[in-house]
Amino acid sequence: MNKLTIIEKHSRILRWTHWLNFLLLLLMMWSGILIYWADQAFLPIPKLWAERLHLNNRLAEGMGWHFLIMWPFTINGIIYVTYLIISGQWRREKYQSAQKVAYFLVPLLGAGTIISGLAIYKPVQLGWLTELLGGYRMSRYIHFAVMAGLLLFIIIHVIQVIRHGWNNFRSMIAGYEIEKD
Repeated sequence: MNKLTIIEKHSRILRWTHWLNFLLLLLMMWSGILIYWADQAFLPIPKLWAERLHLNNRLAEGMGWHFLIMWPFTINGIIYVTYLIISGQWRREKYQSAQKVAYFLVPLLGAGTIISGLAIYKPVQLGWLTELLGGYRMSRYIHFAVMAGLLLFIIIHVIQVIRHGWNNFRSMIAGYEIEKD
């Protein structure tokens, strides 16, 4: 007869901040698209998509949501990273080398979105930051690049979770995995 062992995997604070980060990041991307539609500086959004998704002429709404969500995103990210460091949980996780690099880079990408976002949000008041990043245009490029990096991470992360199965996913919802001996 198989013996089942329940192994605590993720603490409640880690799970809550993880899922809140995911939700807030999706909202930031949505509101960012509303802002972007007003000035398609890099890649044009097809007109059909814009009409179907109601993206037209929503700059003020997008900016309002973007800057409202930025604060909980920033605070939650700081709580998440601080908890990982203080609790030592980041050391206990058994990750492959590629995962270690990815999980190290994600908080840096998050910080990069906030820093570059502030530089393009307040280029006069935070002129020193905008100039440090290479000017307004370069700050926008950086903002889009780090967002693209986060989006790529999310896609790969979700694929990897699916590949590793339900037990792995359950650990980020319930906090535990079940091992069969």
